Amino acid sequence: MSTMTPCTPTTPTRAWLESLRPKTLPLAFASIVMGSAIASLQGVFHPLIALLALLTAGCLQILSNLANDYGDAEKGSDTPDRVGPLRGMQKGMITAAQMKRAIMLTIALTIVCGIALIAVACHKPSDVVGFLILGLLSIGAAITYTVGTRPYGYMGLGDISVLIFFGWISVAGTFYLQAGYFDWIVMLPATATGLLSTAVLNINNLRDIETDSANGKNTLAVRLGPVNARRYHTIILSAASLCLAIFSAVHLHHWTGWLFLLALPMLAVHIKRVNHAKTSMEVRPLLEHMVKAALLTNVLFAVGLLLN
Repeated sequence: MSTMTPCTPTTPTRAWLESLRPKTLPLAFASIVMGSAIASLQGVFHPLIALLALLTAGCLQILSNLANDYGDAEKGSDTPDRVGPLRGMQKGMITAAQMKRAIMLTIALTIVCGIALIAVACHKPSDVVGFLILGLLSIGAAITYTVGTRPYGYMGLGDISVLIFFGWISVAGTFYLQAGYFDWIVMLPATATGLLSTAVLNINNLRDIETDSANGKNTLAVRLGPVNARRYHTIILSAASLCLAIFSAVHLHHWTGWLFLLALPMLAVHIKRVNHAKTSMEVRPLLEHMVKAALLTNVLFAVGLLLN
């Protein structure tokens, strides 16, 4: 057990909330909203499928949060020296056994929601098998980010995983489940949504770059170094904006398709602040700023699609 600190939560409920991280849920929901908005644009939106997809995505996000806390605590990479907040296990308020049980329960809930989603949305055996495989892969990815003997998050592969699962699979999968077919036009906004989520992860890793490096957690930010990690941040945010702009120019024919441009000043300010932040403490408040900028961009683009 770790020693209690002044910031240790006073109740088990607060400790579990810190580990569940409900503030991360809106970003998980953003990809479902984006896929559903594209389905609406194509005239194939199904509210029940969208709702079940939201529940499944929420369970997967919570599973990822709990597994991340468990893996980092077991490996000792979350120490009192880190700039980011310590969670329930690190503070000694949640035992490893309790966290394992919570992870198993969340896996069960994820499977129930996922099966319900597949049962409602899939009508072909090939689709059922395909989405069962994608579901199992998503659960595996959520767990093995920090758990196991060779967690991919410790090898710098977290960014590509976020792009794949929070972008391509979530957005395109949500669209397919409602439309019953795949359309390549979905991949531009899917890539943008994935890149915006990747930017959130990069800020998190940039904040923890010193303690992660010292504890053997070789995130992509650690591998790139602080200077190149900031350049990388600029590139992925610029690429996300470009994907949305290309989609709007090619596929949308109304000014509402450009509503997302209202978020560009916020993204520009964020990039400037990231490049001027020289210490982990200066980077810390930029994580919440990046989350808000990503949400604003996704929401404005989705609203533009709905109005189109």
